[in-house]
This record gives sequence, C-alpha cells and structure tokens, in this order.
Amino acid sequence: MSAGVISPASVARPHAAHAPGRAVTVLAIRQIRRGGLIVVVLLAGLTALVAATYGRVMADPAAVGSMQALAGNPAIRTLFGEPAGLDTAGGFTVWRVGTFLAVLLGTWAILATTRITRGEEDTGRWDMLLAGRLPLRAVLARHLAAVAIVPVAAGTGIAAVLVASGTPARGALVHGAGTALLGLFFVAVAACTAQILPARAPATGLAVAVLGSGLLARMVGDGVTELGRLRWLSPFGLLALSGPYLQDRVLPLLLLLAATLVVTAAALAAAGRREVRGGLVTFASGRDARLTLLAGVETFAVRRVLRPLTGWTIGVGAYYLLIGLTAVSITGFLAGNPALADGAAEAGFAEVGSVAGLTATLFAILAMPAGGFIAVRMGAFVTAETDRLLVTLAAGPVSRTRLIGAEITATTGAAVTLVTAAGLATWAGVTVTGGDLSLAGALSGVWNILPIVLLSLGAAVFAAGWAPRLVSLIGGLPATGGFLLLVIADSVAAPGGVRDLSPFAHLAPVPLSEPAWTASTVMLVAAAALTVVGVAGYRRRDLGS
Repeated sequence: MSAGVISPASVARPHAAHAPGRAVTVLAIRQIRRGGLIVVVLLAGLTALVAATYGRVMADPAAVGSMQALAGNPAIRTLFGEPAGLDTAGGFTVWRVGTFLAVLLGTWAILATTRITRGEEDTGRWDMLLAGRLPLRAVLARHLAAVAIVPVAAGTGIAAVLVASGTPARGALVHGAGTALLGLFFVAVAACTAQILPARAPATGLAVAVLGSGLLARMVGDGVTELGRLRWLSPFGLLALSGPYLQDRVLPLLLLLAATLVVTAAALAAAGRREVRGGLVTFASGRDARLTLLAGVETFAVRRVLRPLTGWTIGVGAYYLLIGLTAVSITGFLAGNPALADGAAEAGFAEVGSVAGLTATLFAILAMPAGGFIAVRMGAFVTAETDRLLVTLAAGPVSRTRLIGAEITATTGAAVTLVTAAGLATWAGVTVTGGDLSLAGALSGVWNILPIVLLSLGAAVFAAGWAPRLVSLIGGLPATGGFLLLVIADSVAAPGGVRDLSPFAHLAPVPLSEPAWTASTVMLVAAAALTVVGVAGYRRRDLGS
C-alpha cells in the first residue's frame, strides 16, 4: 500500500478563494433573516386582508362613487395619496395600505442596513474580518445583497397575493415591483449615509430624514395640484405615479431603479475611499467638553434620550400638524355628503363626520409610533449593554435596579412628551384653520393612548430582563401587534374573543367620548406587572456581551 502525494493544486481548490465571501454573505443573511421574514409576511398578509375586504366594503355600486368622491378631496389625497382604480380590488388595496406598507418597508430597510453594516463596524466586530482578504467595499456589497433579498421578497409576495386575489396581473406586478424598488432604494440610501458619516446613529438619522422628506414631497404633490411635479423627486411619489391598476406606468419605476443604482454605486465608491470606523465627513474633535446632564445615572439617561426624542417629535409632530390643518376640510366635505361619510365608515374611516371623531380615530394610531419609540429606546439600552458600554457603570456603586430604572423613567417621560407634542400640533393645526377642537380635548385624546404605550414599555422591560435579544420585537407587540390584530380580526370577522385580545379594541374614541377608565386601568396594571417582572429578571441575569 503506497502513500499518495498531496499536491498543492489539490489543496487549493478553485472555489476556496471565494469561501470568505460566502461566509460573509451567510453571516449577513443570518443577521436579518428573522426581522426580514416578519416584514415579508406582514406586508403580504396585510395586502391580502385588505384585498379580501373589497367585496364587502364595495358591495353597493354607490359605495364606489362615494369613495372616489371622498378620495378626490385634496386633504384626503394629502394624507392617503391620489387614488387610482378605486373601482377595482387592486386599486382599492393600493390606496388603502400601499403608502403605509412602503413606509414600513423603507424604515426597516434603513434600520437593518445601518445595523448590520455601520453598527457592526463601529463595535469592532469587523476588525478581524477586514484584516483578511476581503476589502471594506466587498464586505459592504455582500451585506447589501443580503438585505436586498427582503424588499425583493416583499414585492414578490405582494404581487403574488394580489394576483391570487383575482386582480389583474399587470397591476399587481407594477405595484409589487414598485414596492420592492422603494425598499431597495432605502437600502442604498442607508448604505450611502453609513459611508458619509462616521457613526451609525447619525447615518440612520440622515437616512430617515431622506425618507421623511420623500414622504412629505409626495404628500404635498398629491395635495396641491400646482406642485404635483414634486412627486417626480420622491421615491414615494414615483411609486404613486406608476398608477397600478389604472395607468400601469413603467417609466417611474425605471427612474426609481436608476436612482437606486446610482446611490448604490456611490455607497460602494465611498466605502473604498474612507478609513475603517471613519467617514467621508468627520466631526470636529477639538470642541469643548459637554458635561451637561452627566451628574448621575438618571440625568445621563435623560441626556441619551434627548437627541432621538427630538427627531421622533419633529417627524410625528409634522404629521399630526398636517392632520390638524386638513381636519376641517375633510370633515366639512363629509358633512355635506352623508353618503360619503357612510362610505368612509365602511372603508375603515369611522366617526370622521366631526373634527373630534376624525382626530379620535387618528390619535389611536399614534400608539404605534409611540410604542415603536419605546421599543427602540429599550433596544438601544440592551445594545449598549452588549457593546460593553455599561460595564463600568455596572461595576461601580450603582445597582442594577437603579440602572434600568433610570432608563425606564427617561423613556417614559420621553414617550409622554412625544404624544403631548402630537396633541399640541393637532390642536394648533385645527385652530389655525378655524376648527372646533379644544386644547383639553386634543391633550385628552393623545393621553388616552398612554396605557397602550406603557404596555409596550412593560413588554420591552420584560424582554430586557428575560429575552434581551427580542426587546424590539416583544416591545412592539402591544402597539403594532395589537393594531394589526384588530385590523385582521375586523377583516376576517373573527370571534369577539380574538378581537378583544387587542388593546385597541378597548380604547375609547377620545375626545369624541369619555375614556374607558376600567380598560385603561387594567392595561396600566398589566404594564406595571410586566415592568416589575422584567426588572427582577434584569437583576438576576448576567450582563450580555
């Protein structure tokens, strides 16, 4: 028996040089697979549910004309977009949830992209990776390819469920392709800002600002005919201009594709021109030390929440100011058209015949961004722990209870400030346009949703203590999950017991009526219990790293 000679050629297999690249791609996919799957299922599922309700909502032929007339109001177009093909199930679905799902996908694309690229780089997890054979540009490209799978899958899922619902295939493909391209565009935007700015937080903030500016341009273009050309400068506007189920235009989608390719190329080019953990733009390092709010753990928690609170308040406040400015126009239009009010109620816009009813309906939705803010802040607290930024504090004379208690207190105060700002903005908008909404009514309306917001806080604290990797997901369940459960239960005519699982089912329409004190008390007690159990779990477990 003879021993064979192993040649170098047999060891260095042709595909061996590509193994590091494949490993990076697999790692990136693992980092976004759970959240990406949730987003795809959510987008496709909501699209299918709304399409399924079309036959019930529009069973009366007069309802179609009523909805078309309602959608023709400039204020309605500003908030929900220009209607296209409302006499079809596909057009109705696109108008009802198209913009909402596009914003959801764009936001997820930004957060996921900056998290697995700039976030991993800033914490030093890419140091060994970038010391190997793959340059920064190649690592970035593979991570972007992994994130891009989710928008493509979401667009495909939306198109598939629309076709399965019996809508024309061309309109379904146009809408699905447009939604996918919009998600890809914001993946590229987030990648670009992550190369320009030297840290994850400002990069995410700038990308979100681009998203908000694009949405605002679409809203202004839809609401003001003379400024309709602004839609060509917005990704949301291009998505609307494609006109699924009516015009089925391809040109706006081609422009969105071109913009995505240009921004992606710019991001990859910038990655090859900057230093690791740096950016093309650097901040001055010689400024004076800022010692404000550094006197203790509690004040430091307030300091850390101020900047994100400012950004969230500007965005949410601007939206509710717009609601206030358009409320009089919408309710006045409906008051003169009772049939339209009935059609709006059948389509899901109930109690919109008065300013109080309209604001009560839209104040309930405020619980979702407020709950999302809380989930993000508690997630940032756990991230600071896993990034070893809390080690020094935890090793000093600061108890675990005080540490997480400071974060809970600061986050609660920030959430109350956020919803209060939304109420003030709505009141100001209604007052300027001569509407009837008292300051007390506006504030009571936004404070009415605080039990759901605090329930989200309790869920997030519970997760911080017992399932720290799932803080953002569990923290968002009471608000976002509860709202989606209510929508699904109403859409499929689920039993009352299923609907009652949503906290929104027990929310009174304030300021149209008095608060549901019993239901609010139950939610507050549940929030307190979750918080106590979560703090107990946080005290018992080891710090993550």
